[in-house]
Amino acid sequence: MTDRKKRRTLKILGATLGAGAFARAIAPLSALSETTSMEELLQQHYQELTPKDLQRVLRRLEAETKRDYGVDVTIEDVPPLEGVQFAYALNLSICIGCRKCAEACHEENNHDRGTGNSYIRVLEMDQGSMDMERGRTDYDHTVPAEGKFYMPVQCQQCENAPCVTVCPVEATWQEKDGIVVVDYNWCIGCRYCEAACPYHARRFNWNKPDVPAEEMNPNQAYLGNRVRPQGVVEKCTFCLHRTRKGRLPACLEACPTGARVFGNVLDPDSEIRWVLENKRVFVLKEELGTRPRFYYFFDE
Repeated sequence: MTDRKKRRTLKILGATLGAGAFARAIAPLSALSETTSMEELLQQHYQELTPKDLQRVLRRLEAETKRDYGVDVTIEDVPPLEGVQFAYALNLSICIGCRKCAEACHEENNHDRGTGNSYIRVLEMDQGSMDMERGRTDYDHTVPAEGKFYMPVQCQQCENAPCVTVCPVEATWQEKDGIVVVDYNWCIGCRYCEAACPYHARRFNWNKPDVPAEEMNPNQAYLGNRVRPQGVVEKCTFCLHRTRKGRLPACLEACPTGARVFGNVLDPDSEIRWVLENKRVFVLKEELGTRPRFYYFFDE
């Protein structure tokens, strides 16, 4: 029996026993019962939802957000486009380490305000060195600093993603446009993916996110920037709620130097395609064979 089937068996058991008997049966899972409704617990995996069921889930999540945060939001299912494979590139020669990208990510993706979480870490590195272990993310001086360069790191949307391989319930997968996504209603919070990611790109939600009503981005996607529940692992999705509609990622729009390049690598006239064909690009930890879709380069 696969792990997804094991979880489905739990859901079927709940439907068979009825809500009361099932609640008593899973009483030892007190943490789960406190934070998860019966309807959510019995929900099917995203890839198995019928269009009608998916719309029901979206409306339920909108209602829960209104109840918990006092905000009217729109949560959509935004599927990948045909003939599109996204990739990202970053010009390290002109990144100044201002962290505007991280701030934009924080706001766009409805991150917890108390922790200041973001999907982007900006490493301050010594010029001439690529030792990421010595890179600092806690610098608080004026940037750019002499003798330093800056390397933003986020999800690399790996073609051979280790986070996907280790997930015991298939809650994370890569879609045909290259974006690795998570069904946050299916994630069990085991954190295997977080441990497997060599880029430290996964974030575990220890607490219910604190997002003031006036700061919440109401334009949300089920597989994207909706408020993630407590106890799940979340990640960057290349702002799929924007990019799958022809817009650019929030981090790119916030960059004051134009260091970031994003687009469809299948489009021969795209800027990202030009970069890949004309710059000496590299990927992080190439020796691991993860085949990232996130590239870096320096001006020569």
